[in-house]
Amino acid sequence: MARAGRDAVRDAVAAVSRRQFIPDVIWVRRDDGWAVPVRKRDDPERWAAECDGADAVITQVDDGAATDRGIYATSSSTMPSIMVSMLEHLRVAAGMRVLEVGTGTGYNAALLARLAGAENVTSIEVDPALADRARKVLQGAGYPVEVVIGDGTAGCPRRAPFDRLIATAAVRQVPYTWVEQVRPGGLIVVPWTLTVHPEGVYSVLTVRPDGTAMGRFVAPAAFMPLRDQRVSQDEIRQSRAAWEQAGSPSLARYSVTVTPDGQTIRVDPPDGPVTTGREST
Repeated sequence: MARAGRDAVRDAVAAVSRRQFIPDVIWVRRDDGWAVPVRKRDDPERWAAECDGADAVITQVDDGAATDRGIYATSSSTMPSIMVSMLEHLRVAAGMRVLEVGTGTGYNAALLARLAGAENVTSIEVDPALADRARKVLQGAGYPVEVVIGDGTAGCPRRAPFDRLIATAAVRQVPYTWVEQVRPGGLIVVPWTLTVHPEGVYSVLTVRPDGTAMGRFVAPAAFMPLRDQRVSQDEIRQSRAAWEQAGSPSLARYSVTVTPDGQTIRVDPPDGPVTTGREST
């Protein structure tokens, strides 16, 4: 990876405050597993420490229904080290058209705007409340990114084609619409659910002239799934058991191919599919 690309990402992170994108109410896990709110007005020091820390910050639980406590994290600000790693692998240059799937707080969209130019960045968010807030914060911070409310699996055809696509929610199957909306030679950086690999990983795919995309798993990364690709704990346990029965292959051995007919994930040497299927649309 070119040093210039790494430096550009680090310069963007240095220039954009994560704290300004975090809402005034965040959520932290108690020892009993419940997520409870930390309100900026009640505990500003704790709130600031969480925002400036090295971990992910939970910004919504139970799709926004929770008030005093909740279970399922449904939106967050990604762990900074993972965010940097994914952006470095995305290899964004000024002037490239970028689609982000999962706006969340808007922080990652602001980093993309620093890298590509705000006018070249489109970010799609399924939750209207999250999208509206992110749009306002981005505008106020000087990053007039196009924030679209919609189903991320559909991409954003009216703004396509894109040179780069990055998802900030995990998939069990890559929607082929994403491949269709990225130019040949373009890159797709996408995390995977725990039903694909028990560590939680992300991959980098390259779109080819024949309309397919190919790539490999790159590094561990835990993300909550797209809302229409959520998985059950039973599915995760079954997938882990199958992975252990296969000899617990490392993520570096996995390769991914996405075609109009679906996707195939293989383990090197390529002696057969580990996971196959048609994507859900």
